[in-house]
Amino acid sequence: MSTVFIALQANEETRPIIEAIEIDNPAAVVNRQPAMVKIDAEGSLVIRKATIEELLGRSFDLQELHINLITLTGHVEEDDDSLTLSWNS
Repeated sequence: MSTVFIALQANEETRPIIEAIEIDNPAAVVNRQPAMVKIDAEGSLVIRKATIEELLGRSFDLQELHINLITLTGHVEEDDDSLTLSWNS
């Protein structure tokens, strides 16, 4: 398998997003740095709108994720409910 990752700015807006990613991807490796947080996962990484909304206590549009996105790697599959990074075999 190959590793995928997402890197987000480290700020108050991304804190619940990062926490949601950790909840939904328990095997992911989170690397916190002063200005960014990079999350690596073997095979695939799923970001679920419902988990983020639960932590935020409000509605969340996954497009908001792009405001604080630095970079990512992997094939992106996105719909209204989730964003998945993976590599096609």
